[in-house]
Amino acid sequence: MKKMYAWVFIVMGLFCTLAVACSKDDDKKEEKKLYKVTNAPMTGAQENPANASAATGSFDATYNPESKELTITVRWQGLTGNATLMHIHGPAARGVNAGVLHNFATLFSSTASGSFTTKFIINGTTEKEEDLLAGKWYVNIHTAAFGGGEIRGQIELTY
Repeated sequence: MKKMYAWVFIVMGLFCTLAVACSKDDDKKEEKKLYKVTNAPMTGAQENPANASAATGSFDATYNPESKELTITVRWQGLTGNATLMHIHGPAARGVNAGVLHNFATLFSSTASGSFTTKFIINGTTEKEEDLLAGKWYVNIHTAAFGGGEIRGQIELTY
């Protein structure tokens, strides 16, 4: 009888080990489905027309194609004045201007340096997944001195 209990515990232990291993594999599979960019630069040189602003910025973005959710964290510092507008524009290749796709008007603090994080669902009509994944979206921060945009960064996600 004692041997039977020992076998039951051994089998249960193996089952639990396999269950945990499979769970970790599922987590890794989920991670692989995300498109990401980390610390992508934003500068005046990327604007059109380019400008000589000393301001800089960066952003991190993650896109989940299953949920159609884009999460983005934008950071900026050293603007010539307070940020007045901030958007995602597209579709446009690097160095080409395009209309506003997503407005961050109520999300950022109107300061010369700052950061914020937000997430939203790609709507599939004006905001098209194929344009995002083709690198045809960009983040743009405007100031009074640079009404067309002081710093800009192209959203180029990798799988």
